[in-house]
Amino acid sequence: MDEPNQEPEELKAPPLIFPGKRGHESAYRTAHDLLARRAPVEALAVIEPALEQEPGNTGLRSLRAWAYLLRAQLGRAEAELAALVDENPDDDWARHALGRALERQARLVEALPHLRLAAAMSGDPEHEVAVLRVERRLAETGQTSYDDLT
Repeated sequence: MDEPNQEPEELKAPPLIFPGKRGHESAYRTAHDLLARRAPVEALAVIEPALEQEPGNTGLRSLRAWAYLLRAQLGRAEAELAALVDENPDDDWARHALGRALERQARLVEALPHLRLAAAMSGDPEHEVAVLRVERRLAETGQTSYDDLT
């Protein structure tokens, strides 16, 4: 029983294990499930060994970037996402995530082109909101004017 002034202990969900499954496919499913439940440390523990076996796996590298974003390891996320965008420029998720990593580092001028391109490629309203948010912050901080943003 908890003491009256004591914080309740946080419950952590165990990672999903798929019996008899090995390889990057299983690692991807498990890591994706963990990241969806906001468990980036546990996801990285699944992703890293799988990437040692298949270092070029784009799906696993995307999940690793997502985990870095969740952990606020923005430099690592930026490096991973920049490499993914260089390899596959039409990956709108990676481009948007790169823009968000830059935005979270207050590098708004660098973030805006990535966010705009991701919004144009995907048509996702959340991507469009990110563009508007960064444009507004740039104008409010005096880094650019509203007229220059069009």
